[in-house]
Amino acid sequence: MEKLIQITSGRGPLECQWVVSKVLKTFLEEVKENNIDYEIIHRENGDVNMTVKSATVLLKGKNIKEFLKTWLGSICWEGKSTFRKLHKRSKWFIGIFELENLETVNFNEKDIRFQTTRSQGSGGQNVNKVSTAVRATHIPTNESVFVQDTRSQLNNKKLSIIRLKEKVMENYKDQLENRMKETWNQHLQVERGNPVRTFSGTDFKSNYQDKSYKKQRNSLKHKLKNYSNDLN
Repeated sequence: MEKLIQITSGRGPLECQWVVSKVLKTFLEEVKENNIDYEIIHRENGDVNMTVKSATVLLKGKNIKEFLKTWLGSICWEGKSTFRKLHKRSKWFIGIFELENLETVNFNEKDIRFQTTRSQGSGGQNVNKVSTAVRATHIPTNESVFVQDTRSQLNNKKLSIIRLKEKVMENYKDQLENRMKETWNQHLQVERGNPVRTFSGTDFKSNYQDKSYKKQRNSLKHKLKNYSNDLN
């Protein structure tokens, strides 16, 4: 399963950009703890060092839906601004949203169609008489590349795979960026109130309580196992 997640400060001030950077770090730590793979697809740095306006993360793994239930929505940080010490506001909100209805691209060499042909241009008898050039087409996306760099058909084929993958993934990232812009416009105003998680203080202490009791269950299982071993 794959999910594309955007963490954004919306139109929030510098304080919200700071919160995004902190939330991103905490979010990725929990992603690792839950054995979910991730890739940061896009990251827009904030107006000052150590701040982030928005970040888009691709998640891959099992139980992602369950994991995201405790993250999707508005996130609140309670604390005094370190950028504007006299500012009276003490609650700052950012948002975490899912980029939906996106077609993911899984590049697989089995989906490539190869065609060989004679190389074009000058180069002697090998260019004129032997089919060493390779055209590789990625069938799902219809993207293609033409390679005639060497006089070896095998080497040209290897190069075509590398370049085709780069082209397919680059076009996919372009689509992601366009979608991110659309989502950014939709979520410029981050909803306040009823946050799914709340953090506080400059140490970014979490006030969230895991209601799944997963850790407690695992701890109990461990104790019961030790108790059983003692009896034996």
